[in-house]
Amino acid sequence: MTLRQHDILSAAREAGRVTVDGLAARFGVTVQTIRRDLGALCDAGLLDRTHGGAMLPSGVTNLGYEARRRVAAEAKEAIGRAAAALVPAGASLFLNIGTTTEAVARALMETPGLMVVTNNMNVAQILSGHPSAEVILTGGRLRRSDGGLTGDLAVQTIRHFKVDLAIIGGSALDHAGDILDFDADEVRVSRAILDQARAGVLVADATKLTRAAPVRIAGLADLDHWITDLDPGPDLRALAEAAGTRITIAG
Repeated sequence: MTLRQHDILSAAREAGRVTVDGLAARFGVTVQTIRRDLGALCDAGLLDRTHGGAMLPSGVTNLGYEARRRVAAEAKEAIGRAAAALVPAGASLFLNIGTTTEAVARALMETPGLMVVTNNMNVAQILSGHPSAEVILTGGRLRRSDGGLTGDLAVQTIRHFKVDLAIIGGSALDHAGDILDFDADEVRVSRAILDQARAGVLVADATKLTRAAPVRIAGLADLDHWITDLDPGPDLRALAEAAGTRITIAG
């Protein structure tokens, strides 16, 4: 995602919809350039096409797994490396469902002696190639669309552990600093993960600031650290500072 596309998403977030002509005038580029930008954002599922422009999606359904994997892929890899740098050798940690936590798992492949508890089958598959990590899957109801495990069994398994670090993702982060997702069962698991960790880290790129989701996981005040890819702006910076939540801009 280019910086201009990120700004287009921010404009759509503020106004609900954007027009090709308005964006072309705002950014000083041709309408053809804006149409290409909107096409890329709509193909990624971040905006919906309208006559003469685009609007935010409804915010009640999540993107498909492959679409989520493509969105901000380079940013997620940078965030994954920054998160992995916080994990010392021999640490215990939770990783929840999400394409960004999968990037964290890939970045952890050279960190020795880990114990990783996860409800993300993709994370478990990635870490199956780790030479020394102990990997524990929670069990639970399988969500075939993305390899997530949710429900009471997942929560009960998590409650058996107390780990050093929880690294979680979410589908959206709003202006009030609330981390949001779409599936209430998945949110219950993420809350349990935070409850059972000594410290919590949010991994969420800037596109999450342009999206909406209906179920609250936690607030920035409930996290120790937020790793993202772009400056989130003065309002969220002030919220994080007041809460004592550190922000790291990856890359």
